[in-house]
Amino acid sequence: MRRSDFHYQLPPELIAQAPTPERSASRLLALDGMSGEVQDLRFRDLPRLLRAGDLLVFNDTRVLNARLFARKPSGGQVELLLERLLGERRGLFQARASKPLRAGATLELQDQQSAQVLAQRNGFVELEFSTPLLAFLDRHGEVPLPPYIEHKPAAIDRERYQTIFAQIDGAVAAPTAGLHFDQALVSELESSGVSRVLITLHVGAGTFQPLRVENLDQHRMHPERVQVSAEACEAINATRSRGGRIVAVGTTVVRGLETAASSGVLAPYHGETELFIRPGYRLQVVDRLLTNFHLPESTLLMLVSAFGGFAHVMAAYAHAVAARYRFFSYGDAMFVTPGAQATGNA
Repeated sequence: MRRSDFHYQLPPELIAQAPTPERSASRLLALDGMSGEVQDLRFRDLPRLLRAGDLLVFNDTRVLNARLFARKPSGGQVELLLERLLGERRGLFQARASKPLRAGATLELQDQQSAQVLAQRNGFVELEFSTPLLAFLDRHGEVPLPPYIEHKPAAIDRERYQTIFAQIDGAVAAPTAGLHFDQALVSELESSGVSRVLITLHVGAGTFQPLRVENLDQHRMHPERVQVSAEACEAINATRSRGGRIVAVGTTVVRGLETAASSGVLAPYHGETELFIRPGYRLQVVDRLLTNFHLPESTLLMLVSAFGGFAHVMAAYAHAVAARYRFFSYGDAMFVTPGAQATGNA
C-alpha cells in the first residue's frame, strides 16, 4: 500500500481546538472490524462495549513542558521542541531557526542560563544545558500542543493535555485516547469488573512529522522509548487465560505491547521501538482498540487500519466526517474490534 491510500478530506472546522468541558463528554464511534458496521455513541457508553474480566491497558507517560524559546548571540530567535531526554542536562531537540545551528554554538535562555549545541543528529540537534533540564522545562517550558491546535497553551492545557494516569516523565505528545477517562468513568469500569494495567511509551515529537515517501516500504519510524513491566505481562497473560480481552487505550499501547511480543511471546521489555504497524501486520496481543481520529496519511491511521481493516476504517472515517465528529488530540474517539486479518484472538 502507498501513503496516498490513507488520504481523506477533513474540513478544518472539525479539528478540535479545545477539550470538551468534561473528559468523558466526547463522542465515541464504535467500528466492527469484521462487518464494517458503525454505531454513534457517547464516550460514557464505553462500559456497554466491555465486559467483566476485560483488561484496559493505559500508557502512563507524562507530557513534559517540552517547547522552549532561546536566542542566538546574534539575537535571532530559536524555537526548541524536545524529542527526548538524554541525561540530566542534555536533550535531543527539533530546532526552528533562520539558519541551522552549528556544533559549538551557544544559545541564550531565560534565568541567564544557556545551552550549547553539541551535534546535529538525523534532523535533530543535541543540546547540553547549563542547568538541570527537567527543572528548567517545568519553570519555562510550554505545553507542546500539536501544530494543528492554533491557540497558545493556556492553564487548562497543562491539565487536559495530560491523562489522569500520567506519572512517568518523558513524552512530548499526549497518548490522546487516555484523555477521555475521568475518575468517575474509571470507578464505574472497576465496579463492572474491568481491570487495568499500565505500560510506558514516551511519545516523541516525530509523531507529528509527515511521511515523506509514497512507498511505505521506504518509511522508517522515529524511535520511541518503551517499558512493559513483568507485572503488566502477568496481568495480560492472566486475563487471556481467563477468557478476558486485552483493550489497548491508544496506538502507543499497541506499539508498546507488540514490541514486547516481537519474539512471539509477550515478555518484559525496556528499550526502544521503531515498529511500523500497517495493513498486513498480524497483531499478537491486542483484542480491542480505543483510539482518537488521526491525521490523513499518518502512521497512526495506518496502525488503526491494520487492526480494523483498511476499507472498514476508511469508511468509518468518512462516516465520522459526515457525522461531524471532532478530530485529533482534543477530539472524539473510536472503539475498534479487529478485522479478519488483524489478529487470531477472539
